[in-house]
Amino acid sequence: MPKNSLKRLRLMFALFTLCASAFSQAQKPPLNIVDMGSFHIGGRLVEVSGKPVKEVVFSPGSAPAKIDPNGKYLVEQMYVQYFVPKTLKSKLPILLWHGGGLTGVTYETTPDGREGWEHYFIRHGWKTYVSDAVERGRSGWAPPDIWPAEPQFLTVENPWARFRIGTGQWSEDPSKFKQFDGGLFPATGYLNFMRQVVPRWTTTDEATLSAYIQLVDKVCPCVVLVHSQAGQFGQKAAQARPDKVKALVLVEPAGFGDPLQAASLKNTPILEIYGDNIDQDSRWPSIRSKQEELNKKYREAGASVDVINLPDMGIKGNSHMMMMDTNNDQIAGIIDAWLQKQKLSSK
Repeated sequence: MPKNSLKRLRLMFALFTLCASAFSQAQKPPLNIVDMGSFHIGGRLVEVSGKPVKEVVFSPGSAPAKIDPNGKYLVEQMYVQYFVPKTLKSKLPILLWHGGGLTGVTYETTPDGREGWEHYFIRHGWKTYVSDAVERGRSGWAPPDIWPAEPQFLTVENPWARFRIGTGQWSEDPSKFKQFDGGLFPATGYLNFMRQVVPRWTTTDEATLSAYIQLVDKVCPCVVLVHSQAGQFGQKAAQARPDKVKALVLVEPAGFGDPLQAASLKNTPILEIYGDNIDQDSRWPSIRSKQEELNKKYREAGASVDVINLPDMGIKGNSHMMMMDTNNDQIAGIIDAWLQKQKLSSK
């Protein structure tokens, strides 16, 4: 990118930071919700056969019931909840998609009890949709033999380092684990965070993408904001429906779009945002580099791609879970300011 363009971007992002600081210091707008609801979308019927009939006692002391597991099951559906604020500052809704092994709780109340990004965007005039992806949370579950692989589970210790909260492994003994200096993840709420973690299949990506595209077809045009694993779902859904996804926000994307479809996003502005300590992680430099290679293809096709590295903006200490970090409103403000610049939201 030309030096002048880089300079303009840095000035622009510095302005975003100032705006975000103003947001965080000002009194929060009211949480005036005039409508809320939920629905399930997607899914398909599958048939199971050859299983033995069994008797099940559903409640202690109750009479046993005969259960025939053979027959049709509805699987691969996705749960979506939405909120409509009284005063809309954007004509478009914003869709918040979570990362791997997690659910829409990612954007709700933080592990230490503060408001999440769901609250922020509702307060700032966005009709807001939060999803639980296929086989997560309230989306429901399929019989275990539907998928060709077993789900992956995370130990309590695992995300501490992998999500760049600290070094080593978490321990029940606070003297035995170390958070990064200046780290902003609320470490006192770490176990609350782990209570949110759910099983993750590595074989459900196609089903999840299908459900997300159906969601886009139902509620968009819109802005799509994604985190981590959902990086691939956001980019691929936008590539499949470029006329409906009017902007794409990638929060530390760990999944990617299709390089062969890069030109489909030539009219979709993209924002990527990264936290701190990436260079100290064994995986994240490679993950980020792969997205940067894809960014080149987007730009060559004429797309607008802005990348915010928070430490370069003087904002240090953010983990992979920046929507839960103690400065989460500031980061949401930076995103909202960028959306304002795209003329998708008003102050």
